[in-house]
Amino acid sequence: MNIPFLPLKSLNQPYTEEFKNIFEEFLESGYYILGKGVKDFEEEFANYCQAEYAIGVANGLDALELIFQSLNLPEKSEIIVPANTYYASIISVINSGLNPIFAEPQYHDFLIDPEDITKKITPKTKAILAVNLYGKMCDYNELLKICEDHHLYLIIDAAQSHGADYKGKKNISGAIATAYSFYPTKNLGALADAGAVVTDNFEVFEKISKLRNYGSNVRYNFELVGKNSRLSELQAKFLSLKLKNLDEEINTRRKIAGYYFKNIRNTNIILPPSNSINEDGWHLFVIKTKERERFTKYLTEAGIGFDIHYPKAPHHQIALEKYSKLNLLITEQIHREVVSLPLNSTLKEEEIAYIADKINKFMP
Repeated sequence: MNIPFLPLKSLNQPYTEEFKNIFEEFLESGYYILGKGVKDFEEEFANYCQAEYAIGVANGLDALELIFQSLNLPEKSEIIVPANTYYASIISVINSGLNPIFAEPQYHDFLIDPEDITKKITPKTKAILAVNLYGKMCDYNELLKICEDHHLYLIIDAAQSHGADYKGKKNISGAIATAYSFYPTKNLGALADAGAVVTDNFEVFEKISKLRNYGSNVRYNFELVGKNSRLSELQAKFLSLKLKNLDEEINTRRKIAGYYFKNIRNTNIILPPSNSINEDGWHLFVIKTKERERFTKYLTEAGIGFDIHYPKAPHHQIALEKYSKLNLLITEQIHREVVSLPLNSTLKEEEIAYIADKINKFMP
């Protein structure tokens, strides 16, 4: 059996004819930048997220940087970030002229540890950047309390958590803004780079709406020093189509995750937390094993695709060499052990059963 980790072509196959129709309509419209398609998707996505506003931008990194830019934080302000996030989360802070302060994750769920956050707060701290890694929401009751106690902004990187719930809600109302990516591999994926900022704050909404378009919302009238980070009109139309089926995609992923939890039984494999199966977005199903090299070789021989999110911690990247001496033992352990299993709506029942069975037979 040969099971790819994420067959993007197969995932998008059900939309092929509608994509073609959308493209023909787009081509005939003669309106290609910030048109009705973007406006419609922004309204639809804001409603889906149970938020007041959504602003379509070019990608998830820009979404984070535009949030920071909209807040006018003092140069070199400190932003507490999870140490085991994707590289883009960290460089969004650096690119904004701010200093990332690395906080350890919790080993069991990969998410930023509120206790370690409190140890890292200084008079220069202005915000916490929480990342819903792998599709699981952070402990927002605790994070919001920390922000309130220390007068900090809460910013959320939700690039991997489309459709996830926290205590029955998709939007964390106490956050100043949330950044989304619609990179093709996401649960809600475009066919190119795309992103959005979601917020309940009108001032942030108004400012980012200008900043993404060179600093203007009236042609040739520039109020701010912005950038070109506009959501593609065509991608917005594709996203509107796929948004209608997002809950179905996530429910399928939740069922597969439930099957893995019920059927994978191997003491060499540590499964992710199972306490919120029906709330998590399940962008990825990430296990841990101290025998990763042998395990991944075993999966390859069994024809099971996998990925590693991520093989190297951000502070060990060459570009972030100045942080390489940080003592982040939990982060480093996680990055040595994680393996992502196939998890998407193209998987057939026999493939899911085969994956679980093969994992159960793995012996280092």
